[in-house]
Amino acid sequence: MTFAGFGEHAVEFYDGLLADNSKPYWEDNLSIYREHVRAPMEALLAELTPEFAPDFGEGKVFRPHRDVRFARKDTVKSRYKTHCGAVIEQGRGGGAYYVELSSGGLRVGGGCFHLQSDQLARFRQAVDTDIHGRALERILGKLRKAGWQIAGDTLRTRPRGFAEDHPRLDLLKHRSLYAVRTWEPDDTLHERACLDRVRKAWRQVREFNEWARDHVGVSENPRR
Repeated sequence: MTFAGFGEHAVEFYDGLLADNSKPYWEDNLSIYREHVRAPMEALLAELTPEFAPDFGEGKVFRPHRDVRFARKDTVKSRYKTHCGAVIEQGRGGGAYYVELSSGGLRVGGGCFHLQSDQLARFRQAVDTDIHGRALERILGKLRKAGWQIAGDTLRTRPRGFAEDHPRLDLLKHRSLYAVRTWEPDDTLHERACLDRVRKAWRQVREFNEWARDHVGVSENPRR
């Protein structure tokens, strides 16, 4: 398939899902999801995979349903995800090329979205060294200047084993670290130019992802 933009009813579909996250709404609008959201996302990912997947990872479009099999019924607020996401990654945490469509528009991202304990140890070890830590600072500085938001879960206090005056203490406090960028719904979302938008963004975040691949990598812990 050739990507030609998301369907004209893609954003409207998620507006409705936000208002009515129910099985009847989902079933009534399933054809819109498949045609205006899922199929274009699969086509987008297919066109980007040859450039970004080699020597990095594999691509997939996330399923639309939340896993509520083991959740108490009274705690389940939404059965269906209010966005469609796709990613190219080796494994969670070691770098990712991410794209997401929702009622808020288009969102792209990269970096370490979730770090398990062994990944976090490797991340902090790399940040602690001058050569790799300074390289990451430089990469993040470039992304900020290009309009990216640097985010992630952080500790309130310094991690054990590091000095209070460590030159990269703010980075060491991170338990996840990623860059994100968002465009509100516009005409480009429904045009082939959306592909160029995502490709350009992923190229900007490539150096960050390669740093994460080389210094954090895939978790060796058993999957829970």
